[in-house]
Amino acid sequence: MRRVTAVVATVAAVALVALGASGCGGDRDALTIYTGRTESLVGPLLEQFSEESGIAIDVRYGDTNDLALLIGTEGDRSPADVYWGQSPGATAYLAGRDLLAPLSPEVLDLVDPAFEDPDGQWVGISGRQRVLVYNADLVAEADLPDSVFDLTAPRYSGEVGLAPTNGSFQDFVTAMRVLEGEDAARDWLEGMVANDARTYANNNAIVEAVGRGEIPMGLVNHYYNFQFLAEDPDLPSRNHQFADGDIGGLVIPSAASIVASTDATEDAERFISFLLSEQAQRYFASETFEYPLADDVPAASGVPPLASLAPPAGEQADELGDIEGTGKLIAESGLN
Repeated sequence: MRRVTAVVATVAAVALVALGASGCGGDRDALTIYTGRTESLVGPLLEQFSEESGIAIDVRYGDTNDLALLIGTEGDRSPADVYWGQSPGATAYLAGRDLLAPLSPEVLDLVDPAFEDPDGQWVGISGRQRVLVYNADLVAEADLPDSVFDLTAPRYSGEVGLAPTNGSFQDFVTAMRVLEGEDAARDWLEGMVANDARTYANNNAIVEAVGRGEIPMGLVNHYYNFQFLAEDPDLPSRNHQFADGDIGGLVIPSAASIVASTDATEDAERFISFLLSEQAQRYFASETFEYPLADDVPAASGVPPLASLAPPAGEQADELGDIEGTGKLIAESGLN
């Protein structure tokens, strides 16, 4: 979006040196961060940490799940000091394999326990809700579904966009497996395939397609459409929240953790503390339109307050670690 792009342009010359334009630069004196967050969104924030702390950083950007699986393969030889995932499932995967180190109570106390690992191995940085983005010129509010399960009905045939490789979509499917059962998740995926759901590379692509009328609606995280509307308020895309308690309204945090094999624990924890500082939390609210999870920073104007959301009962982010099982289930459904 324009505001984020402007910030990126301002620091681009320095950021290319400190962050690496396309992944890790291999500086073992630097704090190495593997992140599934998008560089255009969080690059300026990481550069700010490096400048203020004096800690050199080396960032590897990539797909959230792919980076977690990479750390799993690297094991004790991983160069990563910090893992910052787009969503908690991949982080829970690493925690379940004893590849993460515990965070200090001082860091954990900054965030509500609902948004952190019960064993203290990761902490939520920013929150997002799953929603249905729709084109208000093509879809009447009265025709919007109450439940994500309604989207398999014939009336929505060919009308829904999905991003099956996206980490947040996969967390949503994992949560469906946990809360609704394996059969229910398989039936929903197969139902969406049978109902000619359109697939896209990511949430941005879905919101773009909805905005230009290519598809009437799609499943995304809430903040993407707010970013598009900040750029062009005349777009017809709107967010629809499913009924209270519906699995389609899952609330999930991005999560940060210290990789167990690091020898830079102090710097790694300092970085995570920075992400939970007031200045960083305000950045998430105003620049990415996500939910701040620390320091009592409110959501951006127009974004429903975090306390007003009603996610499904029993939702536990630490139970979303079976990313391999979910990936297999999605592939077997034929959704690609």
